[in-house]
Amino acid sequence: MNPKDEIIKTGERLYEAGLAVAKSGNISLRLDDKNILITATGTSLGELNPDDIVQVDLATGKPEADKKPSSELPLHSLVYKNFPAKAVVHAHPPLINGYFAVYQKIKALTFETKFYLGEVPVIEQDTPTVTNPEAVIKALVSNNLVVLKNHGVVAIGDRLTDALSLIEALEEAVRTVALARLFDKGILDDLDTGLKATLKKDEVVYEMFSREHIQAIVDSVNKDDFIAQKGKELNLTVQLAVKLDGTDKAFKFNFEKGKITRLDADANAPFVISAPAEAWKQVFLGKLDSFVAVTQGKMKLSGQLGQLSKWYVPFTRLFQHFSEIKFR
Repeated sequence: MNPKDEIIKTGERLYEAGLAVAKSGNISLRLDDKNILITATGTSLGELNPDDIVQVDLATGKPEADKKPSSELPLHSLVYKNFPAKAVVHAHPPLINGYFAVYQKIKALTFETKFYLGEVPVIEQDTPTVTNPEAVIKALVSNNLVVLKNHGVVAIGDRLTDALSLIEALEEAVRTVALARLFDKGILDDLDTGLKATLKKDEVVYEMFSREHIQAIVDSVNKDDFIAQKGKELNLTVQLAVKLDGTDKAFKFNFEKGKITRLDADANAPFVISAPAEAWKQVFLGKLDSFVAVTQGKMKLSGQLGQLSKWYVPFTRLFQHFSEIKFR
């Protein structure tokens, strides 16, 4: 499909779904390393035509024609300069805006919300236009979707449909919470209580991705009664490896019914999760959910995600242990 037609179709979907009204929101698409297409200022996303879409030079910020690009061009440009993303969607969904005007985080009531959205960062917004795009860029490191409080959302992806799907998923998650509250008014009193446990933090600081670091995680996991119980119930017997891109550092967890019986220094496993250092850092800090990172493309998985998902509950707890071990 022609790139301009892709933007027009995305604008129509946003408008039809009630995620963009009047002249709010903006869309952009990477053409190549030097140029992007972005919607012009003052346009309605539901009624775009090819003339409403402007080609802009990323290096200079200058449009190819006389048409003025969206006022959010600095934000879009900074995304493309910091991420390999090919698409950016910025919209003002009403349910998302209403929910996050009151609450700071989403109550994940469905596995789809946990699996595809994870912990959605929320950035304070004080102006009608994003005047501090650096804060958004920092938040996008841990999630491809960011909420701008009292303003809207920004989503990035390899395709416009990927970015749009994230916004649609969050709007649906908020709708689900609103409906659940009709049946239980106290459902939002204690956000994110599922699968929480009191875990003892190790005061030793390890070098990130060293054998000592990974072994400390293994020791912590093997002391977790919840993982042991769920591992037996679900027959968690599998080999899962983690790999640090650009290095020879890789470690394989050998699970037998929920217990890690051996740690090997290799990546010869049916399932391998690999990522650059920055992504692993976000995981170890507890800011990036590994399942979400895989679905959003921030981490790569060798092996079928659908097969791993049957152990979603114990593995979610496993990744919580990653953030319990201090590192440098």
